[in-house]
Amino acid sequence: MEIATIRRDLNHSLTELGRAIDKLAVARAADLYALAWQQAAQAPPSETRQQRARLAEYKEILSSRRWQEAERRQAADPQSQPVPVPVPRTVRRPRPAAEPPPVRPTVVWSSDKTPEQSTSSSPGPRRRTAARTGPAPVVARRPAQGPQPALLESGALWEIATQLRSHLEQVAHAGATTTWPTIRRRLPELPRLHRDDESVVLWLVDEERRDDEPLLAALVTVGDRQMHPRFPAIAEQLGLSTGRTPAQQRAVWGYEVLRVHQHWRHRR
Repeated sequence: MEIATIRRDLNHSLTELGRAIDKLAVARAADLYALAWQQAAQAPPSETRQQRARLAEYKEILSSRRWQEAERRQAADPQSQPVPVPVPRTVRRPRPAAEPPPVRPTVVWSSDKTPEQSTSSSPGPRRRTAARTGPAPVVARRPAQGPQPALLESGALWEIATQLRSHLEQVAHAGATTTWPTIRRRLPELPRLHRDDESVVLWLVDEERRDDEPLLAALVTVGDRQMHPRFPAIAEQLGLSTGRTPAQQRAVWGYEVLRVHQHWRHRR
């Protein structure tokens, strides 16, 4: 779908969402909010920055005490709800036959590599062209280790990534690092994510960066400020070669953390 068409549909959804909020149409607003994020996920972040900012403003309203009271009131008294209006669905137009469908990059974690793969030569830096305009990557599924949350749709992942990026910018400005448990404590409204979705969200966070900006994903660590084991795979997908040995990967990660802190030190 062309960017102009996506923006037009997204702007229409945002207009309808604003009207639903004005009328306290709780159910319709929830449907339109989800639809708007689905539409926003079809375009690169650079093409929908204004629309994402409006969605962030609407989310504050939908999370407010006044709105939650309206939800409880309408749930208790269905007769008080406005007459429902069908929510438009995004129409996916068929692509020309000559244009191949977009392929999501597959993330293969270093811990999944065979001995033959781990000793092979490391690929050179990858360009970020396809990833900049394509959808979120499909990660290689690993056997579940205990109960895991369900995988989320791309629209929900984009929403989380947009919110998480703002938080990681604050972490970078403070010259610190963080972990997923800390993120969940600081942002309690974020849902608990599947491990694969955590990695996809970090990939999406850095998809929104401008050219030559360091990777905010480097700030998400494990243990006592140790490199997250999935950082090398995420970095490779974003065009940053981390080497093939653990020592090389840790060195690249440490330098990237330093770059992030320097880049955001004097920014707000």
